[in-house]
Amino acid sequence: MSQDSQMRERPDRSTHFYNRAKTASERSTCLRRKVGAVIINQDGVEIASGYVGSPRGTEHCIDIGKCLRRELGIPSGQNYELCRSVHAEQNCIINAARIGVSIIGSEMYISSERIMAAYPGRSRKRIRIYGPCIICKKEIINAGIKKVHMREEGIGEKTYTIKRIKRMLDDEENKRMPVIKYTKKHDPLSNVKT
Repeated sequence: MSQDSQMRERPDRSTHFYNRAKTASERSTCLRRKVGAVIINQDGVEIASGYVGSPRGTEHCIDIGKCLRRELGIPSGQNYELCRSVHAEQNCIINAARIGVSIIGSEMYISSERIMAAYPGRSRKRIRIYGPCIICKKEIINAGIKKVHMREEGIGEKTYTIKRIKRMLDDEENKRMPVIKYTKKHDPLSNVKT
């Protein structure tokens, strides 16, 4: 064994997959965040990756220089349905499905970095690790992923078990979803004659 190979340190497994997710994030087309994700199987083999970006064959926010959510003044963490992009976690799950690979029992590594220029006047000190959004949480649960590891670049890392993700989902739904008593006026088809 040479002297050089004895001195070289290999990154541990988590660091390696966080770095792979960070590499995927470099392809991100969102104007607010660079996010990448990788899924690894139970043997620790990377089976899919994804980054935040517009649906295939459509214009990307970075190319048109426009973010609808930013133009409408929508705060981070709200109204994701108005976002043009497909999140990295979603694209990672979709990419595994597109090639027919099962992700049941897998783990996901996510690298997320706020693009500070998109948030004028905000300090990096206020950034924390939020975890996947409410939509991605549901998809992670249904996909059968057992654990999610998330790194907010420059802030830290956090691991979520599927049990924790389910609890976070419940907490978010209870906090955000007002109870609406259903009445006929809420039914868009109530005036339709058959």
